[in-house]
Amino acid sequence: MSAPRPQPGIMEIAPYKGGESKIAGADTVIKLSSNEGAFGPSPAAVRALEGAARSIHRYPDGHAPELRAAIAARYGLEPERLILGAGSDEIINMLCQAYTGPGDVVLYSEHGFLMYGISAMAAGATPVKAPETNLKADVDALLAAVTERTRLLFVANPNNPTGTYLTADEMRRLRDGLRDDVLLVIDGAYAEYVVGTPGYTDGMDMVRAADNVVMTRTFSKMYGLGGARLGWAYVPEAVADVLNRIRGPFNVSIPAQAAGLAAFNDTAFTDMCRAHNDEWLKRTQDALRQIGLFVPDGVGNFVLARFPDTPGRTAEEADAHLKSRGIIARRVAGYGLPDCLRITIGKAEEMEAVIKALREFMGADT
Repeated sequence: MSAPRPQPGIMEIAPYKGGESKIAGADTVIKLSSNEGAFGPSPAAVRALEGAARSIHRYPDGHAPELRAAIAARYGLEPERLILGAGSDEIINMLCQAYTGPGDVVLYSEHGFLMYGISAMAAGATPVKAPETNLKADVDALLAAVTERTRLLFVANPNNPTGTYLTADEMRRLRDGLRDDVLLVIDGAYAEYVVGTPGYTDGMDMVRAADNVVMTRTFSKMYGLGGARLGWAYVPEAVADVLNRIRGPFNVSIPAQAAGLAAFNDTAFTDMCRAHNDEWLKRTQDALRQIGLFVPDGVGNFVLARFPDTPGRTAEEADAHLKSRGIIARRVAGYGLPDCLRITIGKAEEMEAVIKALREFMGADT
């Protein structure tokens, strides 16, 4: 007898692996491997989550009307064009499911988020990477890679794990170079750390101006709700109609909605988180450059550090050294960057520990 068989291509998917959280033999660790919020969730979100526990016997309203209304009011958006998901990962999956299938291509940049390729293959489509220039998405390379089979183009702006981003002019040139039937998806998971930067667009204006642009956002980073699984997207009306047809009716839980609304409204907390991140992103970048590491001019809540390919100084050895000091960074070989580590911005004392450990590793204190 033969066993049930999955769809073609499923067994070729390399499962996504999240950042490590434990070190064998260590009771206490500094976890900087998953780009989680340095200060965790807002106290207001915690209180809302606790209050929501009394309602978890009820099915949630998958349209999340209160949260959608709050997002729409702040950004001047149409609530009916907002889609909520169990993290922006679910929205990425839904887009691939809805708009691609066997024979279609999902395009993204060389060091783009791993879930783009996984979601494409799960839908039966073919993932294709376009080369980057200096660890940054290349508009010309992306456009050159578009074929008649291309259906989706994902651009994380800023990108994880490189931290680089395309300017508003570059993003508009990319959109203008696409056919109308290619859907441009702007992944804004780290947009909250960059909004207000001259020359940057989070993509909302581009969604308003075109019928083939989508912008996704998440509550996992700035809002510290990675464990709640909550994300949203601003999409054209036709795309909203499609996604609402395939979206699970109860895909966003009552606790996630309650915590998300409270976190979204606690602007004093997010202002504090942003100010801390701005300070320690620069301090960490400067400190790592001073000890001889290459660090791109990245944004977001993480630093990418490239190590020399010499014995005793490799990324693998640096990772082992950090772990010996109770610090977990993120190996990014799966992103095509085997000589790099990605380090999340944590609390001040955590970043001081990282800098000290890497100074030791690079021999800067001898």
